[in-house]
Amino acid sequence: MTKLLAFAGSLRDGSWNHKLIELAAAGARAAGAQVTVVRLRDFPMPIYNADDEAVHGLPEHALRLKRLLWEHQGLLIACPEYNSSLPAVLKNAIDWVSRPGGWEASGRTGKEPRLSAFADKVAGIMSTSPGVLGGLRGLAHLRSILTNMTVLVLPEQIAVPRADQAFTPEGALADASMAAVVERIGATLAKTVERLKG
Repeated sequence: MTKLLAFAGSLRDGSWNHKLIELAAAGARAAGAQVTVVRLRDFPMPIYNADDEAVHGLPEHALRLKRLLWEHQGLLIACPEYNSSLPAVLKNAIDWVSRPGGWEASGRTGKEPRLSAFADKVAGIMSTSPGVLGGLRGLAHLRSILTNMTVLVLPEQIAVPRADQAFTPEGALADASMAAVVERIGATLAKTVERLKG
């Protein structure tokens, strides 16, 4: 079965971007994928420091997240926009997980490929923000980073504006057309990964 890992670049309770992820995950599951939804706050990591890495290797939670990426073929990522870019917690997680380590300990043989956690991955990305652009500028940076790390990023994306007004009390998007796009991104990711596997 196609396995997708889904998370938002946000730590807070009630995260609007986590609500987006849940909607996209539902679309992916409806298309036949198995989706693991996680929260980055459950993987606390220090700010990346090459000196720390040289002495201690990858932190425990970076290794945990990296193992999850190894086990899944696709990624669903919802990215808040902080000061016209992506949040530090998301960039820091990407930086740590991109580093080598944990390959042989996980039972794999041979030399660890460069960017092993991201190799051959497909991603669907989305965002929501209280602003009128919905986090669009942060998505542009996330797309650039993932593409440079050999991730195939789906062309379709969505940036939902007015996040503070966009959701119902139950966590759904009030705009049915936007909700359909979010679910379609999840479904498209599931179908794309399945086709590439074949």
